[in-house]
Amino acid sequence: MIKETYGVTTYKSTHHTIQAEGVFKEKEISFRTIPTPREITVSCGLAIIFALDDLPKVKDMVNNEEINVDSIYKYTKSGSGNKAEKID
Repeated sequence: MIKETYGVTTYKSTHHTIQAEGVFKEKEISFRTIPTPREITVSCGLAIIFALDDLPKVKDMVNNEEINVDSIYKYTKSGSGNKAEKID
């Protein structure tokens, strides 16, 4: 069974998501904007998914207030179902 793990950041508004996209691009962190996975319940319908290896860079962006995230999750996709664990 193939299992893939990513980092996912969620936001309180679409405006914050769009603002974060610009910072991810500026920092040259690979990402994709996705509909918020159903395993994660938040007010904004968009989230950013990124390689878990980039988590320290993303946490630095949060700590330096470059992006305004609601939460950060470790998101695992597998054949038996998807799972989200809050990591901040």
